[in-house]
Amino acid sequence: MPAPRKYPDELRERATRMAVEARRDPATRPGALARVGNQLGINHETLRNWVTQAEIDGGQRPGTTTDQAQRLAELERENRELRRANAILKSASGFLRGGARPPTEQVVAFIDAHKQEFGVEPICEVLQVAPSTYYAARDRPPSARQVGDAAVTEEIRRVHEDNYGVYGVRKVHAELNRQGRAVARCTVHRLMRAAGLRGAARARTPRTTRCAPGPDTRPDLVGRSFTAEGPDRLWVADITYIRTFSGWCYAAFVIDVFSRRVVGWQVSRSLHTELALDALEMAVWNREHVGHRLDGLVHHSDRGAQYLAVRYTRRLAEAGAVCSVGSRGDSYDNALAEAFNSLFKAELVRNKGPWTGLEELEIAVAEYVDWFNHRRLHGEIGLVPPAEFEAYFYQRQEASPEGGALLPSLQ
Repeated sequence: MPAPRKYPDELRERATRMAVEARRDPATRPGALARVGNQLGINHETLRNWVTQAEIDGGQRPGTTTDQAQRLAELERENRELRRANAILKSASGFLRGGARPPTEQVVAFIDAHKQEFGVEPICEVLQVAPSTYYAARDRPPSARQVGDAAVTEEIRRVHEDNYGVYGVRKVHAELNRQGRAVARCTVHRLMRAAGLRGAARARTPRTTRCAPGPDTRPDLVGRSFTAEGPDRLWVADITYIRTFSGWCYAAFVIDVFSRRVVGWQVSRSLHTELALDALEMAVWNREHVGHRLDGLVHHSDRGAQYLAVRYTRRLAEAGAVCSVGSRGDSYDNALAEAFNSLFKAELVRNKGPWTGLEELEIAVAEYVDWFNHRRLHGEIGLVPPAEFEAYFYQRQEASPEGGALLPSLQ
């Protein structure tokens, strides 16, 4: 409620009229304002302001008339309201850009977040929502679906965070079902979108292969057919790079095509042969120390100088492996290893970087490879981890000599 005026309008009009009339007569002009003010009990300066405004309104003195002042006040008020409406719409642009009216829950959350700045009524007016709708939704207890969604969202967040934050809808849904939490894929999609969770996206990166000089007579035994009937039948190897604050680092990986398991890896500050050779040594040791033989293994790589080195080819021969290389300058001939490098960059390097140096990166790669082999769900092998897929293969072999043929196809 506005504050009461000090002087009634009728008294103001009468005092102004009397003062103006007194000032017109030269005999009564001196001291007219003080005299009229004393007679009517009005402050002299207040009366002077009234008379000045009356003379302006009558065109006897330059200045802003009462009507013009009122119009200016109205325009300023409209301008304030428009600026406030624009600020509200700008703040709400995130969920209004879809075109359709956003869900009531989003509107209520937006009003709660901005009511101190704009007020409830102005926001409701701009968003074309009844204030009663806001208050009813705010005070209404959560529904059974909202309670269930909140619980599932927490589980989705846990799965997403436990897996480097790289899982999309498909793998979060598969992991929840593996953990015994039956939930529809569309529900996972809806809740992940509402929570702002998404999977890692791959990006194109430059190639780092340095072809060795001179001819290479080794054949391509794979022919872009990256399939295997069991573990240790076909390995692929490649090298990728990582930028750190202390300079470039390089990572070499050896991957078993059957299970997509990383059987060997190494990181280094140089691209010398030792980088690829150390990864190969780890792969051979990982398999042989658990009693697996590597006779007949096909080792496939690009034509990088590290893989053409005498020490590297000699070590492969000692392990009983056969060398295979793709054609020069064609990454598709080693597509599976290139695909792993792309995953490695998306899920670890860009997702968890930047990196200070080799020491920090080496620890991170060790943790990533352990997660990749034992917990990460792989779509090409039926959404199970590589280690689990291999264990299933050996279990079936023990149960039946032909059990390996019953495994899911890798095509």
